[in-house]
Amino acid sequence: MNPFSWIWRIWTQIHEESIDRSRRDLDWRPLVVLVVVAVSLTLQEFIGDRGFFRRHFMGGADWYDPTSFTELWSFVWWSGWRVLGYLILPALVVVCMPGERLRDYGWSARGFWKHIALYGVLFGLLFPALYFISKTHDFQRIYPFYKLANRSWEDFLAWEFLYALQFLSLEFFFRGFMLHGTKRALGVHSIWVMVVPYCMIHYGKTLAETLAAIGAGVILGTIALRTASIWGGVAIHIAVALTMDLLTVGPIGAP
Repeated sequence: MNPFSWIWRIWTQIHEESIDRSRRDLDWRPLVVLVVVAVSLTLQEFIGDRGFFRRHFMGGADWYDPTSFTELWSFVWWSGWRVLGYLILPALVVVCMPGERLRDYGWSARGFWKHIALYGVLFGLLFPALYFISKTHDFQRIYPFYKLANRSWEDFLAWEFLYALQFLSLEFFFRGFMLHGTKRALGVHSIWVMVVPYCMIHYGKTLAETLAAIGAGVILGTIALRTASIWGGVAIHIAVALTMDLLTVGPIGAP
């Protein structure tokens, strides 16, 4: 079987199941969703950045002082803004839109449990690449983001909790809010619309990871529409991130 023809059939089926051909008036939902997306991403860039926290709240304190928690607090700010901008804001918008329900925006876990074996297979396929990439200089230079994660288990677990919250919020934003808010007007093309900003938020990371985000966005977007659930993407994202950090963090609590 031609893999491309197989995935094309899946996309065609998703398109037919998603798009609302009965609607004759202009669908207002993509307008609301994409304006909120633009506003949220702008807030993340200009206010949710850790540099903003450092400049306005820490007086330029040293981020990497091994006796300080300045850097960890900067990640609390960063993660908190992801929760606010990627989860709380769009969730409130969904609740306020007439006739819309959070469960119709991928929040339901029903599709996740039905396809849980698929997510295990995907992670198994990814693990060899993760192991290889984790040994490269570029990835060891970037990960973990919190450079004092190996100072103690408390630091490591606090960081992973903040990181996981960020991924939960991110998945709802891109694979829930964006996809399900535009699919009735765009059908399967909502995936490609979502992938563009999803790729761009990876700018500043390695070229390989940023390019991989395009493929990951397409795969996770396809799964999210197929299963009507964001939770598979949440599980994969957190598992991959935790694996990368464990492979690059070094001995935890070592003197």
